[in-house]
Amino acid sequence: MTLSLREKSPVRPATQTTPAQQLRTTMAAARISFTWLGVRKSLNAQQKNQAADAFGAEGKYLSAGKKLLDTTHPAFKQVTSVKGRCLSYWRAISLPYPEPGIRLIRQSAVTEFDQQLAQYCDELETAVAGLDEHFGELRTAARRRLGNLYSAEDYPRSLLGLFAIDHDFPSVEPPAYLQQLNPELYQQECRRMQARFDAAVQLAETAFVDELSKLVDHLHERLRGADGGQTKVFRDSAVTNLTEFLTRFRTLSIRSDLQLEQLVNRCQELVGGVEPQQLRDDQRLRKTISTQLAGVQSALDGLLVDRPRRNILRRPR
Repeated sequence: MTLSLREKSPVRPATQTTPAQQLRTTMAAARISFTWLGVRKSLNAQQKNQAADAFGAEGKYLSAGKKLLDTTHPAFKQVTSVKGRCLSYWRAISLPYPEPGIRLIRQSAVTEFDQQLAQYCDELETAVAGLDEHFGELRTAARRRLGNLYSAEDYPRSLLGLFAIDHDFPSVEPPAYLQQLNPELYQQECRRMQARFDAAVQLAETAFVDELSKLVDHLHERLRGADGGQTKVFRDSAVTNLTEFLTRFRTLSIRSDLQLEQLVNRCQELVGGVEPQQLRDDQRLRKTISTQLAGVQSALDGLLVDRPRRNILRRPR
């Protein structure tokens, strides 16, 4: 399969929907925010002066803090695990958007997203209740470790209600009433919104290329086997992470980059239906796929290098 690194995306008729317009009409903006107990606190002036004396320094030139709770405690790790899984889920079903804290999800996935976030909220509430049961022993351990730096005023009576996950669907469209109040300003906001969706297309393409490049490079490296006398561990995740990406790409892609589409199709041909154990048992298959992946990786490297030029060419007039 021949892939030209300089191949441009086909010219679309004026009436055909652009990738940015497709994003605008098929995606919804989603935002997740967290309320989270801070576990670090800066030392006060007196405490910094005491700490500075040990180094013969001046307290005002010292930045120091204390850790209020042991975040490695199993109960605390259970709480942070919910946050991590929530963020991973959000990123896996969404595309980046150039406004901080906002990502784009399929409009058809809004209900499922809302239900999944509600589930994470329930899990977090249960995990925080479990952490609160250990709060006494965590404070006792902190008193022992912090010594004179310990202050009971740094700790709440209970941890319940101090952790939360919130989500909403902010509007990224210009407000309709602005068209009546100030048509010129409304048009300005429309142009600004369009520019953001143009940027979102570029962000999505770059994110896809970067992630696919890392996954292909990792699998190719594992399939090559021994290198420099060291045997490389080949885990199932080297294959499953790539196949999961291919599935996610099919769900989220807006088909804005022909070359990327071709490379994804090529990866699907190579690893589709292939089980990790087959690559362990069949050395011929392993070598064949490794060789083919090297070609894919070379093309992806070209896309990564070529990306700034391609973005400029796609910018609408």
